[in-house]
Amino acid sequence: MADPGFPGQHTTTTTVQTTNTTVQTTLRFDPSYLRTIPGMLKCAQVVINILGFICIEASGYHAGASRGTYFNTVSMTAFWFTGIILVFYLFHLIEKSYRIPWIKIELGFCAIWTCLYLIAASLAISFYIEAYVAAGFFGFCGMVLYGIDAFLKYRAMMSGQLAQGERVINKQTTTLSNTQY
Repeated sequence: MADPGFPGQHTTTTTVQTTNTTVQTTLRFDPSYLRTIPGMLKCAQVVINILGFICIEASGYHAGASRGTYFNTVSMTAFWFTGIILVFYLFHLIEKSYRIPWIKIELGFCAIWTCLYLIAASLAISFYIEAYVAAGFFGFCGMVLYGIDAFLKYRAMMSGQLAQGERVINKQTTTLSNTQY
């Protein structure tokens, strides 16, 4: 007679996970990155950054307003960082140096710049000068773009993706059943 507290059958499941990382370490120009969502986001961010900067510079109140200086610091730092990263993606420098945690770096930058643009745009709009209000609009647009980019980078980081190149994760599951003891 079988023991009532002990199961009559036993199942063993074994899962083996393998990861293959495929990168090309040659430098090459690849404009197809501009047709991807991250590429379009980076292009839009560069344009929004420069438009906000131009609005503040075009106003006659730039020299006396510290809020304009702050806005220009935020927009120009974002412009240069985003522009350089965009060039890195276009020439596959990101893929060449795939061991650097690019997604985490971009996630941190995008999250911080979302907050900085919220502050800069709020300060610009509260100045009640037309050029500053226009810059504030571009600042809020930049805040949204960097927020979306931060969200996409967070999802990519959580799923274990590479910034550029391919990482293929293969799972092999084996189930073994024994019917009786």
